[in-house]
Amino acid sequence: MPAPTAGAAAAVAPARPVRRDWRGQRPFWGGLLVTLGGAEILFTLRAPLPVVLHMGMQGIAGYLVPAVMVLCGVLIVFNPAQRLFYSFMAVLASLGSWLTSNMGGFLFGMLLGVIGACVTFGWVPDQPLRRGRARRERRRAQRRAAGGGGAAGPAGA
Repeated sequence: MPAPTAGAAAAVAPARPVRRDWRGQRPFWGGLLVTLGGAEILFTLRAPLPVVLHMGMQGIAGYLVPAVMVLCGVLIVFNPAQRLFYSFMAVLASLGSWLTSNMGGFLFGMLLGVIGACVTFGWVPDQPLRRGRARRERRRAQRRAAGGGGAAGPAGA
């Protein structure tokens, strides 16, 4: 099997900034936290532990509330234009999970959902870069202009 060439490494190198740009254009971390909170609550519903608490409404509400949380988390990531509505619904579902789903997934899932929804609600699109990040981006652009990228290894070998 031949060793990868410098050209192949240079072709793979741009993938990371593209993924970072995609995450930067949406409230990625807020949506991820809401999704993880809903998934954690769903998993605690089916836990085979004798400690599992069953408070409040049983049946479909116990599964519906965390499913709404997971759906809101996914929609936050893939439809950021409606992030305020989805974050509001995620907060309501997270707080409602306290009554319907093992005290909000033993409090952990509920907290993940509320924190993720708050992060999403506070996210602002198209905001200028912070000073430190802008400085790093300028230095990175200067290094690319001066050295030709740096990730491609020795030329002509």
